Amino acid sequence: MASRASGVMPQRAVEVGQVYGLPILVASSFKQATGTLIQGEVEMEVRNKVRGIAHDTDVAKVTVLGVPDQPGIAASIFNSLADAGINVDTIVQNASSVERITDLTFTVGRNDLGRAMGLVEPLAASIGARGCTNDPKLAKVSIVGTGMASSPGYAARMFTALHDAGVNIELITTSEIRITCIIDEDLVTKAVRSLHQAFELEKAD
Repeated sequence: MASRASGVMPQRAVEVGQVYGLPILVASSFKQATGTLIQGEVEMEVRNKVRGIAHDTDVAKVTVLGVPDQPGIAASIFNSLADAGINVDTIVQNASSVERITDLTFTVGRNDLGRAMGLVEPLAASIGARGCTNDPKLAKVSIVGTGMASSPGYAARMFTALHDAGVNIELITTSEIRITCIIDEDLVTKAVRSLHQAFELEKAD
């Protein structure tokens, strides 16, 4: 919630307090007041740092193939999308050190796919890329929680659960509070169910 600019405690502050057992005093810097003390009555370390599973089926993927590995090309593509008011989510670039070319992949909302392709295709032609492809039937599934970045094993556990469920991962993106996989839309229900089981979210800490 804090990462989305809600008026709550910054997630990093809560994470540090949680991991090291530090009480947090929330008080005004403008006047004398009691404030609020956040502390735990039991050990604050949480065994399972995954607090929930999120999913979204409004995902379309665009890939620009064979982009010359040169400075400024990615900027020109994403500046054009930004100027058109198209929000870009996941971005993955795989560069070849031998051929000096790269494939550039990103995701947008499905309603923006047509406009995105209309902008990217002529840009791809102008920079000498090999072409553009898209897939409008994708989704994303995420594990969400604080402290995952500083604790090993969560990504591996997620990927193993999806593999065991027969869910192929198209793209992966991470942040301080979540790990997100782009998958086939038809496999969302199976993916969410497998992750709930893998991280035992039905059980209390």
